[in-house]
Amino acid sequence: MNINYVYGYARVSTQQQELIRQLDMLKQYNCTEILTEKISGTKADRPELNRLKDKIRPGDTLIIESFSRLGRSTKDLIELAEYFENKGVKLMSIKENFDTNTPQGKLMLTVFQAFSQFERDLIAQRTREGLNSARARGRKGGRPKVKEKNIEKALKLYDSKEYSVSEIVVMSGISQATLYRYIQKKKLGM
Repeated sequence: MNINYVYGYARVSTQQQELIRQLDMLKQYNCTEILTEKISGTKADRPELNRLKDKIRPGDTLIIESFSRLGRSTKDLIELAEYFENKGVKLMSIKENFDTNTPQGKLMLTVFQAFSQFERDLIAQRTREGLNSARARGRKGGRPKVKEKNIEKALKLYDSKEYSVSEIVVMSGISQATLYRYIQKKKLGM
């Protein structure tokens, strides 16, 4: 038998701020558990939100006091709303009177997703336009070529087993990713 849980999530930006108002609102919804944090909304890594994302299951409900408590930005909020939607979690915001169980909530979620897709499409379009503009001026774009002597030096240092990868990166002037790519190529005999 599947049991569906109701989770609350409350956040304030600083240690000096209080969660009481949000907690009072969330308690009215008989939450199974309320996760709280005192951390800036500008932080991408929010431990309690991450914990919530790990434990919440399809059919569960997430209740927040307002969207501003969940997302760092419009983009972040849309991504989180899509994340919970894709996971089969119902999302409710008390202040905005938003509930993905209702036709209006589903409509708003669709609008959020449309704006998110629109933003991704605009970024891709601007990237293509920028590359075309650069090509028209004779520029190829992309990353600059790594000098062969730097790669050879890095591989010799790596093969000597006397230096750490971070030391090799500093001494050879190539990135860690490039070093690993050429190590892999060498192993494959390319």
